[in-house]
Amino acid sequence: MTVTIDRATPTAAPTGPVPRRWLGLSAILAATLLNLLDSTIVGVAAPAIRADLGGSLSALQWMSAGYTLALAVALLTGGRLGDMFGRRPVLLAGTAGFLATSLACALAWSPESLITARVAQGLCAAVMVPQCFGLIRDLFGARDMGKAFALFGPVIGLATILGPVVAGVLVDADPFGTGWRAIFLINVPLGAFALVVGARVLPAAAPTGRGGGIDLVGMLLGGAGMSMLVYPLVQGRELGWPAWSLLLLAGSVPVLAAFAVHQLRRDRAGRTPILRLSVFANRGYRSGVLFVIVFFGTITGFSLATGLFLQLGLGYTPLAASLAMVSWAIGAFAGSAFGGTQMARLGRTILPIGLTLMTAGLIGLSAVLAAAGTGLGGPHLAAPLLVFGAGMGMIFVPLFDIIVADVADHEVGSASAALESIQQLAATLGVAVLGTVFFAALGGETGHGFDAAAALTGARQVTWATIALTLAAFPIAFLLPRRARQPH
Repeated sequence: MTVTIDRATPTAAPTGPVPRRWLGLSAILAATLLNLLDSTIVGVAAPAIRADLGGSLSALQWMSAGYTLALAVALLTGGRLGDMFGRRPVLLAGTAGFLATSLACALAWSPESLITARVAQGLCAAVMVPQCFGLIRDLFGARDMGKAFALFGPVIGLATILGPVVAGVLVDADPFGTGWRAIFLINVPLGAFALVVGARVLPAAAPTGRGGGIDLVGMLLGGAGMSMLVYPLVQGRELGWPAWSLLLLAGSVPVLAAFAVHQLRRDRAGRTPILRLSVFANRGYRSGVLFVIVFFGTITGFSLATGLFLQLGLGYTPLAASLAMVSWAIGAFAGSAFGGTQMARLGRTILPIGLTLMTAGLIGLSAVLAAAGTGLGGPHLAAPLLVFGAGMGMIFVPLFDIIVADVADHEVGSASAALESIQQLAATLGVAVLGTVFFAALGGETGHGFDAAAALTGARQVTWATIALTLAAFPIAFLLPRRARQPH
């Protein structure tokens, strides 16, 4: 997840320093971590979940895709709820719902019940997440907000890339015999802290926009269009691509077009839309949306496929798989630090530099897969994943600030929120597409697992597909604004 600051959304500025504001920041950080961990933590744990609950291979994709799809559908509406009812009560309500649905995930008795709970968890995250940055402004004000983000940004970046490592440690540690369920139970103390401290410390700023209501029709149209796009991509391969799956894919286009028309009409009528389409008139922003889809779809789908290859194909334990991928996290953290410090000087130039490193890492990985074969070990992966992660991290921090650089001040809030939602949709599409590429090569189960040679073929195909997508992002990068947006 990329850290973005909505600089244009109106808010009631505090009249003076908010008491215990750093304690309040810790509550916001805890709520943010809930989403970041659960966006990435399931990939490594998925094989252990399937071993316990059973289910199809597509169910493994839905455990990740269901969460991000629900988050993408409801994220903009969640931000609107904060405007209408106040950020603190909406954050607390979303956090309470996230806790309840995390427990439902931990108590799941079947793949279907877990996927349902994950979708509900994503909806609660969509209520919770949009309130966080506004509450930081309420706590610190415009002058001191940079101090908060000096701590907040790096912690978020580290949490995002360490999710799979946390999953591997928890599943292998098997605390109190909970196994994979521990990845959801860890949300309980974190969420309880956010609730208790948040209720006592966070400021109760007045709602910023009660008028206009909630666009339920827009939410239903957008959700239907996204679901019609993603569902057949996940299920089609397993079902043999029946005619209805292709019809759903084709039907998603007019439904999403109807969503766009509805948003335009609502905006012209003076009612608050879910998405202000006027921002898409900006060429740099349109190009940025395409870059976000390719970039985040690529890294999310590649991450899931890599974790599944190591476990389903090579028989790694969850901990061994996460440790084999730890150099990726180290590279991403170093790259994020570089991107954050150099984005003002380098501007969009940092994007092709990052993409070059990603491509080099992937080519190195392809060579390693070809040379090591099914005898692949963690040390083989260290160098290529380190380089890939460094390039990915360079892009993470400055990307959204570059995309919105030429957007008018009064539209930056809407543009940033839309990018967050598109990012989640991109993650869902990446899981669907690259997961399908991997599973198509994996074949059937043989004895206690899957054929290692077939899994290796799938991993190589995913790697080359990822290289192709990364190369496709290069020309798009040069259509983005030259410089990152500067604080006003």
